[in-house]
Amino acid sequence: MTYLKLEVTMEKSVVLVIGFWLLLLGNGVQSHRQDKKHQSLPRDQPYRTGYHFQPPKNWMNDPNGPMYYKGVYHLFYQYNPYAAVWGNITWAHSISYDLVNWINLDIALSPGDPFDINGCWSGSTTFLSGEKPVILYTGSDTMNRQVQNLAEPKNLSDPLLREWVKSSHNPLMSPVDGIDPKNFRDPTTAWQGPDGLWRVLVGNEMDGHGRALLYRSQDFITWSQSKEPIHSSTRTGMWECPDFYPVSIDGKNGVETSSLDKFTKQVLKASFDNSDHYVLGNYTAVTDNFLVDTDFLDNGSDLRYDYGNFYASKTFFDSGKKRRILWGWILESDNTTDDVKKGWSGLQSIPRTILLSKTGKQLIQWPLEEIEKQRIIKVSFENKELKGGSVLEVSGITASQADVEVSFSLSSLKEAELMDPSWVDPKLLCSQKTASVRSNVGPFGILVLASKDLTEQTAIFFRVFRSKDNYVVLMCSDQSRSSVEERPQKTIYGAFIDIDPLNEKISLRSLIDHSIVESFGGEGRACITARVYPKLAIDNQAYLYAFNNGTLDVNIPTLNAWSMKNAQIVSSTKRRKPNLN
Repeated sequence: MTYLKLEVTMEKSVVLVIGFWLLLLGNGVQSHRQDKKHQSLPRDQPYRTGYHFQPPKNWMNDPNGPMYYKGVYHLFYQYNPYAAVWGNITWAHSISYDLVNWINLDIALSPGDPFDINGCWSGSTTFLSGEKPVILYTGSDTMNRQVQNLAEPKNLSDPLLREWVKSSHNPLMSPVDGIDPKNFRDPTTAWQGPDGLWRVLVGNEMDGHGRALLYRSQDFITWSQSKEPIHSSTRTGMWECPDFYPVSIDGKNGVETSSLDKFTKQVLKASFDNSDHYVLGNYTAVTDNFLVDTDFLDNGSDLRYDYGNFYASKTFFDSGKKRRILWGWILESDNTTDDVKKGWSGLQSIPRTILLSKTGKQLIQWPLEEIEKQRIIKVSFENKELKGGSVLEVSGITASQADVEVSFSLSSLKEAELMDPSWVDPKLLCSQKTASVRSNVGPFGILVLASKDLTEQTAIFFRVFRSKDNYVVLMCSDQSRSSVEERPQKTIYGAFIDIDPLNEKISLRSLIDHSIVESFGGEGRACITARVYPKLAIDNQAYLYAFNNGTLDVNIPTLNAWSMKNAQIVSSTKRRKPNLN
């Protein structure tokens, strides 16, 4: 695998950087995975992705401080520059003009001061007056306490923001008044209230319960803690990477974090129990009162960004296109030994747009539109009848690196299996009723990263159950047969989707990229991400199928599938100005 090095000097303007970028695009340079026309894919790296963001090597975890500044998208992320395991945590920095193709810059923040000597941990960016971006981040200090710190750009005229300076006032917030110094981290993007004060949340745990501490400041330097957290829960543990932002009730655009628009709902997200959970509610800016509609894990409620492998996410408002975009860390599901052997660990999800559903009861997510520019070869068909127990190969594309959109319609649901009232856990239900377990209506869906003989397969599928008053649609991602290897985790994931199968089609979109499958059911009403490590179904030995293992026939009104070209991820290194003579 080849990574280009761009020689960009500090004296060169952004025009030169863009010029290099356009030159790369024009010449079709493939630096993330080599173009198959010119070089076969390396067999020793079958799990490295083609169009997902990941650094050239080593460990990566949480996305930090994504933002849009002077026409450039910035992504910071937790990074170990020395190994493929967690440790030596810095803020790595990459930029993009389309959120698909990236230039890796030098590390933005590294440990080295008393307030972050043991690590520059997660945080967020905020725009102060005059469109000045700043970073709030957690540092692990000399006593291994978690404290909140500030960093500012060294040169605001540089749209690439290549250098950052830590504030002489650090730390700004410390764990006092009984705050657990081991559970005090991950400041949110700050927002400004009608009184002109800045507010920020910091994740915390008190007496085993998760909470989001609220701080206020006039000058962004001196912060005071509110007497009460903005929200807390007795049903959860520590809240990592909290996020707090508005969504429009009836609009199609995202909303800026400090917006005081009354036609909004507020989202509070917290990362706990290896998932990113969220609640919706009403936020009163004058009093800082946040009243949730339904609390975390209350009365069977389980709203999540993603019901699979997706954690420590961060959103930002894209002022250029008036949308809110979500990033999430996708962990490896093999073991540390394998990570060290392959030399890297961790992916970022495809960036997703976020909107409030028409019902106002949940969020809708969808891959950002720019990813569609990666589509190249297309195959499609319409009105295919899938008989019970049948499998249909979808050929003609590169199935190991693909984008698939398919819809299913059902002619009759009278014979759907009766829903047992005790089936309240979709993950458990999917584990009990895997893709190989037949019922009347389902399982039906697609088999991705499958071997020719189906020995290996990852099944993303649906089942429909009949209850007293309506029908229940279950979406599953079944990794139980994803690899003949024993080492990788093969967790099965599931989610219930708010769909009326009598009156609407059941839709599925899956982004497949060698070792990751991101699936969006019901037009983004449920998302499930999985990591898989096939031994047989790799590169050009991977196949794609539509299947119906139910007893009743299922119709496919439309199926579209594309091969996806590689993202271009290159590195820019500051060096002395080259001699061009």
